[in-house]
Amino acid sequence: MSEAHHEIPILTRYGDLSQDESMTSSENYQVVSGSSPIRERVGLAIDGANAAAAVKTIVAAEDAGVRQIWMVQPPNLPDTLTTFSAAAAKTSTVKLGTSIVPTYPRHPLVLAQQALAIHDLAPGRLRLGIGPSHRFIIENIYGLQHSKPLAHLREYLEVLRTALWDGKVDHHGEFFRVVATMPRTAQIPVLISTLGKMAFQLAGQIADGAISWVCPVPYLLDTGIPALRSSALAARRSTPILVAHVPVALSEDRDSILSAGHRFLDFYAKRPFYASMFSNAGFQVTSNQTIPDALVDSLVISGNEATISARLRELLEAGLDELLVTLAPVSEAGEDEQQARLMHLIGKL
Repeated sequence: MSEAHHEIPILTRYGDLSQDESMTSSENYQVVSGSSPIRERVGLAIDGANAAAAVKTIVAAEDAGVRQIWMVQPPNLPDTLTTFSAAAAKTSTVKLGTSIVPTYPRHPLVLAQQALAIHDLAPGRLRLGIGPSHRFIIENIYGLQHSKPLAHLREYLEVLRTALWDGKVDHHGEFFRVVATMPRTAQIPVLISTLGKMAFQLAGQIADGAISWVCPVPYLLDTGIPALRSSALAARRSTPILVAHVPVALSEDRDSILSAGHRFLDFYAKRPFYASMFSNAGFQVTSNQTIPDALVDSLVISGNEATISARLRELLEAGLDELLVTLAPVSEAGEDEQQARLMHLIGKL
């Protein structure tokens, strides 16, 4: 195990730093004010299929008033952190977040090196979301063994975060044996992917935050946040933030919204972890491995700009800390125009 065993400063939930929470040193905790503008708590996910185009989108998003960009890291697309490095040189304020970098293909010390480079270019703007991904990706595409994902994630995070925050790591565990000294520290928040209750508990114990993906809001409020809160309390930590993924369809046409929702979400019905989460949330995948219309209704926010803006505010008021907004395009032909509308919607919140 790593030599450093100490209280971990974390990003606390909005308005969640209570007097009765036991902490060794409260000044070590970064408290985010609940009075922050709404747009500070709503991030936009963008497409990274073309790195040059993604950089232009990030620049445009900052100009539009967007305060947080998120990008996924599929196994067959350009490297997200490299794209962020280029974007960091062309922007000045927008935060850059990964949602997520899969842990198995990338050694935690290598990820720490990449993160440190971006931190040097854009201090305080990177947020690292990491996760174990899924068996079909790690084993069928990368050809790696996807064993003990939560145990692997726990150890990965310990190595990564110790390297970044302490600048020195001496770790001898089941998955990693790492002895290294970094040139300097970088207090970069490390968040983890969360679908099931055990993942939320792990985030509460050790991470700076949790990132959900296609989780119905009632499931987050009734299962995810309570698990996050109780595990943090047991670990004598303040509750980390939850960044909740929210698909958005810019349409008021019921059929178009359902079609967009199914195009976006049916993929997840075929994946065991997601299907299990949907079931735990009260939505059974259909016999032909698609999601029910009721799940589209629960997950996808739709309407015009005014309706969607109001709904985003309602979700934050309901108890979600931050939102990670993804466009569910209602038509491929107008996808760029829809993304631009969504970008400006978020920037005006």
